[in-house]
Amino acid sequence: MIARLAGTVDSTGRDSMIVDVGGVGYLVFCSARALARIPPPGHAVTLHIETHVREDHIHLYGFLDARERDWFRLLLGVQGIGGRLALSVLGALGPERLAEAIALEDRTVLTQADGVGPRLATRLVTELKDKVEALAPLAHTAASPTDEAATPADDAVSALVHLGYGRLEAVGAVRAASRRLGERATLESLVRGGLKELAA
Repeated sequence: MIARLAGTVDSTGRDSMIVDVGGVGYLVFCSARALARIPPPGHAVTLHIETHVREDHIHLYGFLDARERDWFRLLLGVQGIGGRLALSVLGALGPERLAEAIALEDRTVLTQADGVGPRLATRLVTELKDKVEALAPLAHTAASPTDEAATPADDAVSALVHLGYGRLEAVGAVRAASRRLGERATLESLVRGGLKELAA
């Protein structure tokens, strides 16, 4: 079972790339977002790998970060979603927008991914809503492991949770308020904006 590949980029295609590892070329399927972020041919790359073994093939799916791989695994647990469709969803939305759409039950956003219609979008929301919290930190507050200070958005979510709202509700409300108020929004304005969203 291959879990990680470290080598050089040999070439890229529409939905895949070849990674040269010690002279062996591995065909790895990736999302469009991942392919847009990888370095050019000849440069080093490290990928988290999800290996799928079937009777007629072995497919490697590659991700630049573990979070995208975790979302891939979660998507595969939804009825009707295979590897290629899961990559399509991640390519169209990315982990952050996907988490937000599910938390807010925004089916319209989910249908932006090729192959996802209204029925499948509803299934995604239904099956993943209770699982999304562990994989859904605020998109604009993704801090490095050395960052210790919480951002105003983090504090606003905590404040709403302490007021009795569910964490998913609070995350969705603060995200919506943050989009409306801008990046320089204060804690107080985010809490007020979040409450307004929750009351809507």
